[in-house]
Amino acid sequence: MTQVIDFFIEPYVGRSTSLILLEVVAFVFGIASVVYAKQANVLVYPTGLVATIITVYLLFLAELMGDMMMNFYYSIMSIYGWWNWSRRQNNQLAVAVSRTNTKEKMIGVAMFIATVVITSVVYLGSNVAIGPTNYIDIFTSGLFFTAMWYMANKKLENWTLWIIADIITVPLYLYRGWGFLSLQYLIFTILAIQGYRAWKKQLSNRLQTA
Repeated sequence: MTQVIDFFIEPYVGRSTSLILLEVVAFVFGIASVVYAKQANVLVYPTGLVATIITVYLLFLAELMGDMMMNFYYSIMSIYGWWNWSRRQNNQLAVAVSRTNTKEKMIGVAMFIATVVITSVVYLGSNVAIGPTNYIDIFTSGLFFTAMWYMANKKLENWTLWIIADIITVPLYLYRGWGFLSLQYLIFTILAIQGYRAWKKQLSNRLQTA
């Protein structure tokens, strides 16, 4: 047990208190955001914005360009998603939970490829040495970017992408010494599985009553 505790604490030895507090705040708001997402509650976006803006700053300091871009994109998409989820038509929410069609699947694939290419260019242009973990970072960035776009449009498939990318990210952040963020993504994985089930049930109920 002591070894586990030391594993989480050791990377924070020598790290400034302000950065540790910022990581904790991002952790709390990030968890809250996914809980709201599972409930299809629009509060997913303001809480998510707090987490992503802080995380962008932390990752910039750590020179993790792929993850930083991902969280910057989250911030932009949170604003769009906040607006899209809040829209109403005839006193009802304009966007409901649905599955992706063929066109949206193709857009998702294109977004994934574009993200991988752009993230790779950012790394090369930033004179940051690209190691094995960075390639994983580039891959998960593509998944996360696409998942965020699907979520902003309430597509059920967003959860599948979150689950895959979260599972990959948990050991990646452990390796990098970001204990709180690794724990956060472990919780994200559990919540994403629950979110998929909740949205699927909501979609099935709506189709049955239509």
